[in-house]
Amino acid sequence: MAKKKPAAKKKAATKKTSAPKKVTAKKVTGRKKAVPKKAAAKKRAAQKAASAKKVVNAISKEATKVHSKVLQRRSPTMKFPIRALSNVVYKPAKGFFEMKGNTKERTLTVSTVKTFAQTLRMMAFSKELVETDDIATKREAYYVSKNWDDARFNDQPESDTVMEDVEALFAVNREQLGFIPEEKGGDVAGQLVVIDHDRETGEELRIDCTRFGSGAYSIPISVEDLRFETNAKFILAIETAGMFQRLVKHTYWRDANCILVSLGGVPTRACRRFIRRLSDERKLPVYVFVDGDPYGYSNIYRTLKVGSGNAAHMNEFFCVPKARFLGVTPQDIIDFELPTHPLKEVDIKRAKDAIKNDPFIQHHKPWQKALQQQIKMGVRVEQQALAKHGLNYVIDEYLPRKMGNTKAFLP
Repeated sequence: MAKKKPAAKKKAATKKTSAPKKVTAKKVTGRKKAVPKKAAAKKRAAQKAASAKKVVNAISKEATKVHSKVLQRRSPTMKFPIRALSNVVYKPAKGFFEMKGNTKERTLTVSTVKTFAQTLRMMAFSKELVETDDIATKREAYYVSKNWDDARFNDQPESDTVMEDVEALFAVNREQLGFIPEEKGGDVAGQLVVIDHDRETGEELRIDCTRFGSGAYSIPISVEDLRFETNAKFILAIETAGMFQRLVKHTYWRDANCILVSLGGVPTRACRRFIRRLSDERKLPVYVFVDGDPYGYSNIYRTLKVGSGNAAHMNEFFCVPKARFLGVTPQDIIDFELPTHPLKEVDIKRAKDAIKNDPFIQHHKPWQKALQQQIKMGVRVEQQALAKHGLNYVIDEYLPRKMGNTKAFLP
């Protein structure tokens, strides 16, 4: 009697040849062997606890210094970094605004007693949030201060300023202090799988950004624990929700093999951090598509690329040095024969201030030339102006022509 083949070999011998399977993002990126879920959750918890302890210790140390000086009948002081463009320097090699090191000193005097008390109360509130693993929006923090008697804030801008001072004092971001923004981080659609986890079980969650129908994935307030899988060629960051929705509606991301991110005006820190991590980890170029006006250039784009003077102590982590400006440029107005609006006085002032005072604009002559050209033309243009040539002209003509020569993009 003939000897039977082992089962495994028989299966292999009879297995039919199948058509090649579609390459997935997981296969393209070569995902590493997964860490056991419980171990991963334990690691995240340990890292979070260590970060919280560091913040609590820093607050306690600063408060102890103030308390010690009071006991010695000496005027307590606190030193804060000056948060302004005048106190930053732009180094292209690093790619973001850095602080020069100038500080302002807040001393407890008759005239500063309220602000000093507000600062201490904000520190105490932050310590409580971190220790209890809770959060508060900026608006909630303002209302909590109504229980602080004479130290309460009169309006939210006053509260926000003190919160930002505390953030700069400890050189951490607001989220580490327990404070979160009111606005959401931004929307994402396209060739990307975001890997998150369930907060309660630690279970891995795979979020496919191609499967949101007419909607999109919303960037969470904290993006540090996210992982990414993608075979996209680039990230397209878009200022307006209307333009983002048009590109999503017509699945531009599929034809261009890209990831679309809606900035929603000046991008939130979470949005900037998301783009930065995605760009760095997946080695993706970032192209920025905003309205053609001084605000879009020197506020939205520049903040995304190199950060701001107000948050210079955190720019290293919340900017995208690889970003390049796709449009809309002043030259696009001419090349694409776009309808325009007259520049307002505030636009002219913003453009002139950028040329004179913005370290990023001062370093890049192409940007100085572009702003000077716009001032001379006396007009601004919106992304939607491309609809003059047809609703989908932006997809059929504008983006293909621009993407055909990325080396010509403004820095």
